[in-house]
Amino acid sequence: MRRVLVTGMSGTGKSTVLAQLAILGFDVVDTDEGEWTIWSDDDDGYVWREALIADLLARRRERTLYVSGTVSNQRRFYESFDAVVLLSAPADVLLARIAERTTNDYGKDPHERALILEHIASVEPLLRAGCTHELDATEPVARIVERLIEIGGN
Repeated sequence: MRRVLVTGMSGTGKSTVLAQLAILGFDVVDTDEGEWTIWSDDDDGYVWREALIADLLARRRERTLYVSGTVSNQRRFYESFDAVVLLSAPADVLLARIAERTTNDYGKDPHERALILEHIASVEPLLRAGCTHELDATEPVARIVERLIEIGGN
């Protein structure tokens, strides 16, 4: 069983591609949902609940596990993933997607939009430096899903 982390800035389509992978029968966990994260004042943002993530990654599975998320402590788990895939797109594309989406209110507020732009400049380079693959998130969702399946070895 392989484990693939799908990471990237808000609006890159992480949740969308995981939903498609789930429809295809893959094991998926979107860490933006449920109890996977907790707010950290020290990190000034959400972090993974490390015991929960460690348990998730230790479980035996029949199919590839795809996990999505972007949090400050994810690097601690890179050794547990067979691939770390960065989805990336230009800032104007991300902001347009965020403005149009109806499933998540994050990024609608001007302060949040400014923070997203700040993260593109400061966080995305760190994600790029640690990833094993980078996919262009402006590609059609079906193509991104296809590439993730290839990366997952399925």
